[in-house]
Amino acid sequence: MEDVLRPIYQERASYEETLGILYLEKKKPVSPVTDNFDVILLVVVKEAKDPWYVKHYEFEGRSAALHVVEETLLHHWIRTSTFRRAVEWVTDGTIVFERNDYITLLKKELQGFPERQRGKKKVIEFAKLIRSYSESTDLCNSNHYLDAFSRMVRCLHYLARLSIIEKGFHPEVTVWNQVKRIDPEIYKLYEELIESEESINKRVELMVLALDHSISRRAENSMKHFFSVMKEKDESWTFGELKIHPEVKDYALDLSAMMEYAVKKGYVKVELHTTKGKHIHHRKYRLSPDL
Repeated sequence: MEDVLRPIYQERASYEETLGILYLEKKKPVSPVTDNFDVILLVVVKEAKDPWYVKHYEFEGRSAALHVVEETLLHHWIRTSTFRRAVEWVTDGTIVFERNDYITLLKKELQGFPERQRGKKKVIEFAKLIRSYSESTDLCNSNHYLDAFSRMVRCLHYLARLSIIEKGFHPEVTVWNQVKRIDPEIYKLYEELIESEESINKRVELMVLALDHSISRRAENSMKHFFSVMKEKDESWTFGELKIHPEVKDYALDLSAMMEYAVKKGYVKVELHTTKGKHIHHRKYRLSPDL
């Protein structure tokens, strides 16, 4: 197949802005990693008019998808896990062209999974977990058990991804296959929620208790990246200042829920500052001295 597609990627390799090209074949009849295409061609470019350009091909009864991606967008996908397949394309793909060892170095970076990147990914998944857990608990308390169950499945998914990152791996598309090998305890929670013969409401209520313990145990480690941001200055922070901080923007949408959790657990202290309004105070946040 590669021979047939060579003219397509060789043309891209001749462009000055092309940093590297990866080739990945489908390995199974049903392949979420390749979007069920027989071949994925990933072309990483320095800059382009369209940050993510996609073109589909068909040849000899087979299919291929060409993805031309700006390096800044690719790194955003990797950093935030917003497009998880991209990580597998880079790690499992075959290098067919690269400029100045660009793809080789990127592969090494992914394999090494530096602590700074890991810390950022952990807090992103933890913030999502906290928001989903809060929503699931509220739905459960309001007797909306089917909605609470649906949200709880999502909670476990975030917890699973967090666990994988803690072990030093990048979450794959088949996350539960990973968790079964890496963290059987969390996989067992998932089985209990999905396969238990208890009623839906009983399963959700039990899982709320189990997750509360699991979240509490991981909280401080998972929020280290956020705490490091708060340590950047001695003064207290407004929520608005934190929300627009460059290091926080990737989890800004879930920051409010995580902040309330951090306050509840004593990791962050609330300071009340007077405003022009009578009996109204402005909330500011300061990291606990213990951290």
